[in-house]
Amino acid sequence: MISPDQIQPLLESAALARLDGRAFLRITGSDATRWLNGMVTNSIQALQPGQGSYNFLLNAQGRIQGDSYIYREHGEPVTFLLETSTEQIEALQQLLDKFIIMDDVELSPALTGEPGLLLLGPSAPASLQQLGLTAPAPLSLTQAETAHGSLLILTPQQANRFELFAAPSTLAALQSALSLPEAGADVLEAERVLSGTPLYGTDIRNTDTAKDLPQETNQPHALHFNKGCYLGQEIVERIRSRGQVHRLFTAFELSGALPTELPAPLEANGKSAGELTSVTQIGDKLYALGYARREFLEIKTTITYAGGQAIPRK
Repeated sequence: MISPDQIQPLLESAALARLDGRAFLRITGSDATRWLNGMVTNSIQALQPGQGSYNFLLNAQGRIQGDSYIYREHGEPVTFLLETSTEQIEALQQLLDKFIIMDDVELSPALTGEPGLLLLGPSAPASLQQLGLTAPAPLSLTQAETAHGSLLILTPQQANRFELFAAPSTLAALQSALSLPEAGADVLEAERVLSGTPLYGTDIRNTDTAKDLPQETNQPHALHFNKGCYLGQEIVERIRSRGQVHRLFTAFELSGALPTELPAPLEANGKSAGELTSVTQIGDKLYALGYARREFLEIKTTITYAGGQAIPRK
């Protein structure tokens, strides 16, 4: 259980956290833009220097094989920085390598020796101002200079969230200068569930029993419908033309006991209604993420699990 006091800085002010579990590939070559645009679900060709996008990588059946942020770096020749989790990096590199055939494209590890800090919370932009920096826009890559050394700032989709990468001495000096509370992994996980952000491998899955489709994850910012052909596009477009998927990723508040085993089945009117994939307890409130069938969401049917009721959050 997370106490409200533990998560309060993330929701009302600002906090720092160790940024573990991130891995990077640098993608270069004269064909990099065209080739990468054909491998992921978002528009790579539209990215300007310093811009980024959130992407799924699919197989030919349109099933999600992984997710990543991809940023176009500054300067020439054109290069891209792919950011994903350490759990995904090997599989994604193998998937991408398989499709480099006659293309002038090279994949290489990046930022392997750079530790990271996560700065997040409503006051995070003001904290950057304390360092003499302007808060970058979401989905951007920024190279900055501070009094303590050079800094790479990556900003994902979520507002007021900044990933800081630099030499260890620089990060230590920045952490000391900001003097913010530090959030542990359990607090970050609670904030993730509370914010409704899915995690690949937990909420977005590619297993023997669950192979998720992009539209099921309810992450429209990962999809671009006018970018041209890419791996798995036919299935994505077919789903769009038919109008819907049968289930949607959903945030819930739970009334009852915290599930002890995940995924936890959901029911409505005596029928299977989906499942819970992530749960957290903050004080006396229970929150969850999972999937619910559209028909039950649309008519606001009571949805239950073994320990109580799962109430969709707006």
